[in-house]
Amino acid sequence: MLLLAIDTATPFVSVALGDAGAVRCEVRLGTGRRHAEQLAPAIRYLCGECGVGLDQLAAVAVGTGPGLFTGLRVGVTTAKVMAQALRIPVVGIPSLDLVAWPLRSSRRMVVAVLDARRREVFHARYRPVPGGLQRDGDYTVGSPADLVGDLEAAGEDVLLAGDGVAAHAEAFARLEHAEHAGAEFAAPSAAALVELATRRVELEEFEPPWELAPMYLRASDAEIDWERVRAGAR
Repeated sequence: MLLLAIDTATPFVSVALGDAGAVRCEVRLGTGRRHAEQLAPAIRYLCGECGVGLDQLAAVAVGTGPGLFTGLRVGVTTAKVMAQALRIPVVGIPSLDLVAWPLRSSRRMVVAVLDARRREVFHARYRPVPGGLQRDGDYTVGSPADLVGDLEAAGEDVLLAGDGVAAHAEAFARLEHAEHAGAEFAAPSAAALVELATRRVELEEFEPPWELAPMYLRASDAEIDWERVRAGAR
């Protein structure tokens, strides 16, 4: 089964072709915030290099966030349009899950942390279970200091992953009983998206394209700025 995987939750654009649950080929671009310009060409290039036509795809998978507002909208909209046009299933996987999944062999709690800008981070916690990871609690947005405080209070050994750790290194440096997984685990994993989405497709656990939506967790920067302008005008 050939599956196209897309993640645009971070400043990177990641596109991969999966075959039987494993990555066959992958393109990853550090776009800054040029997701709309880079995603379609990346998909065309990937399919061309791998000799795969869009009509050969059995499903499309996309990281649903949380993450960059515009990037998520571009990725999710592209996945929905492709699924409808090709009449194939679409599967959405939260991007924090994609950060945590490659670390499933850890015996510690895994904390996925993505930079949310505005001095905040998106985060979720995962406990190792037979066969993978199980999320412990909700997907959350908040200050790095609040997350560090909660982890300190819990007193558990944790493994930190995601670009939010480096972006707020000073806050996380004071956290004891913690290890940083490293730069290679800074962004959502295309391999994780291929693997997790393939499982969902095989179990027919996919949603209608019109029901797929990004996970934002908070208002966009533009909405936040507009509310501040309105509040100042009162």
